[in-house]
Amino acid sequence: MSLIASDQFRIVVGLGKSGMSLVRYLAQQATPFAVADTRENPPELETLRTHYPQVDVRCGELDVEFLARASELYVSPGLSLQTPALMAAADRGVRLSGDIDVFSRAAKAPIIAITGSNAKSTVTTLVGEMAREAGKRVAIGGNLGTPALDLLAEDVELYVVELSSFQLETCERLEAEVATVLNVSEDHMDRYSGMVAYHLAKHRIFRGARQVVVNRDDPLSRPLISDQVTCWTFGYGQPDFKGFGIRESGGEKYLAFEFDPLLPVKALKIRGAHNQANALAALALGHAAGLPFEPMLTALRTFAGLPHRCQWVGEHKGVSYYDDSKATNVGAALAAIEGLGSDIAGKLVLLAGGDGKGADFEPLRTPVSTYCRAVILLGRDAARVAAALDTSVPHVYVDTLEQAVLAAAELAQSGDAVLLSPACASLDMFRNFEERGRLFAQAVEALH
Repeated sequence: MSLIASDQFRIVVGLGKSGMSLVRYLAQQATPFAVADTRENPPELETLRTHYPQVDVRCGELDVEFLARASELYVSPGLSLQTPALMAAADRGVRLSGDIDVFSRAAKAPIIAITGSNAKSTVTTLVGEMAREAGKRVAIGGNLGTPALDLLAEDVELYVVELSSFQLETCERLEAEVATVLNVSEDHMDRYSGMVAYHLAKHRIFRGARQVVVNRDDPLSRPLISDQVTCWTFGYGQPDFKGFGIRESGGEKYLAFEFDPLLPVKALKIRGAHNQANALAALALGHAAGLPFEPMLTALRTFAGLPHRCQWVGEHKGVSYYDDSKATNVGAALAAIEGLGSDIAGKLVLLAGGDGKGADFEPLRTPVSTYCRAVILLGRDAARVAAALDTSVPHVYVDTLEQAVLAAAELAQSGDAVLLSPACASLDMFRNFEERGRLFAQAVEALH
């Protein structure tokens, strides 16, 4: 391919899943492009060389002169925009963009766009199920599952996409039909200069949105928008105009819209107050996009949750075991501790620790004191987690997940729940959070 600087030449920077989706899309559009990756052997290199042998690919340290030949760089979400070579290219007039901008320009159907520090995969999947139940030809993906560009198709009637803050950094104007930031809590502080930068990245999702959904219980989820943009809300309290929430009727709690009860909370398969909030968020998003209530409520009755997200994995001697390995930050662990802790008869035995990504664990102190019988700690930042907790709750240090489950089984009493909700990433001990969750489930199974 020609490397003559022109308005048409692009470089895909980063050859992971989203990078490969860009390669497929650009090749299909006959747009001249090349590929660069900071790694010597990126994950999709063999695939690229097999299917697109004509594409120029440069691996290793980024070459500014090479990058500056392009009019636009499509940067992988895994690569910080503060990378010196990218900043140098931008200083020379090269536009930094990403796959989500390309997707939003190409999509012909309305987009429901979902981000948040926690619960975005659950809500994205649930909204997708609601759309399917309503008979829509829906495409679901983005940060979850299928890369956004691989979702593009002529017959799609609705796109439901999960977006990370990293993806949104390169997104200029998404133009979503409905957009939400479900919640904002400290995460990825090893990538951002602080909460303000992280918050600003999340809020790029609202650019050009026609409707927004706001979490009444989290002020950081509320965007600065004009009065012309329709705003729907969700939250634990009683809902008002354009709001979804919880109402009581006949001594029973209901998911409700405005003043009308919709579904008894006990009809949900997903447990915990945090999952009630997820159900309300999904209802708000679906309603804003025009989905009827009946199919949405049908989807809610049957949705059992996602793997590794407060997923029930077994019971032993009257104690339930929950895998919330996806809780890789403090906010996610908080949601699980408070949500499950307030929903069971007994107490929690919490399994926590791992790679803390520079986070502050102090917010765990009060909920752990309130809901936990004991905390089992493992991983690189176990001592840092312990230092933030109240010493009135017993701490036990272990070296392996198997030891953690055995220790938890000893401490838990009938009616309690053992909760793996680490508040940390898994990479200090495991390949990923999925492997951590699977090993937890295996250790629970071995108790029998």
